[in-house]
Amino acid sequence: MEAWIWIAAVVVLALLVVARNVRVVQQSQAYVVERLGAFNVVWNVGVHLKWPFVERVASRVSLKEQVLDYPPQPVITKDNVTMQIDTVVYFQITDPKLYTYGVEQPMVAMETLTATTLRNIIGDLELDQCLTSRDIINGKMRVILDEATDPWGIKVNRVELKNILPPKEIQNAMEKQMKAERERRESILRAEGEKRAAILEAEGEKESAILRADAKKQQQILEAQGKAEAILAVQRATADGLRLLNDAAPCDAVLRLRALEAFAAAADGKATKIIIPSEIQGLAGLAQGVVETVRQDG
Repeated sequence: MEAWIWIAAVVVLALLVVARNVRVVQQSQAYVVERLGAFNVVWNVGVHLKWPFVERVASRVSLKEQVLDYPPQPVITKDNVTMQIDTVVYFQITDPKLYTYGVEQPMVAMETLTATTLRNIIGDLELDQCLTSRDIINGKMRVILDEATDPWGIKVNRVELKNILPPKEIQNAMEKQMKAERERRESILRAEGEKRAAILEAEGEKESAILRADAKKQQQILEAQGKAEAILAVQRATADGLRLLNDAAPCDAVLRLRALEAFAAAADGKATKIIIPSEIQGLAGLAQGVVETVRQDG
């Protein structure tokens, strides 16, 4: 009976040992396993069993992208301006073995390396360049940090300068400069607006004058065309009358009578001295004789 108790105890102990040495590795994690103090294997996602008293899990590593937000630190620029800059680093562990054995306290090493790299880059730039070249600074830092942390099994994906805080007096000077620049731009825009308005007004007056001149020109052309057409109509009527008269073959008496009518029309009661041609005088006598003959016949 005692033998069965010992057997049961051994079985339970064995089950406990096995249970304690079964490991389930979750997604986006990796376990670094040592055997007798030396690196043995890296466990990825799944169920694993380690040898009791021989193997141990040296470290559990997260393979997700991680973020390190460093507090502001003083940095001196090339023109001797001390600024406070805080940095954000996005990184990912790509080799758990190198991360475990590459460097002591990797996060502290990352922070120190980031600070020294930032100081070296900012030290070569002036204040204005630091404020306007964030993308360039971020790119340089990412390349340098990624290259330096590659032996540690770390991949630096992005580096961002979150805030750049110059000294208070420089901030006040920059605000005054920005205010003066805005006022200058406002003055330029106002002057350009006034200039544009004057140009538009002048162009409007010019177009109006051109339209008035064109209208007057068209009026004069139409009046001249009307007069020309009237003269042409009179000339045509005169020519038609002469042609009809010529076609009728009038006698001398009729021609003289027409000449007398024309002479009367020319005088029109306004002439102070009238010279009557001899032909018209004879025509007048002839006309008077004709009138008397008609009266006698009557």
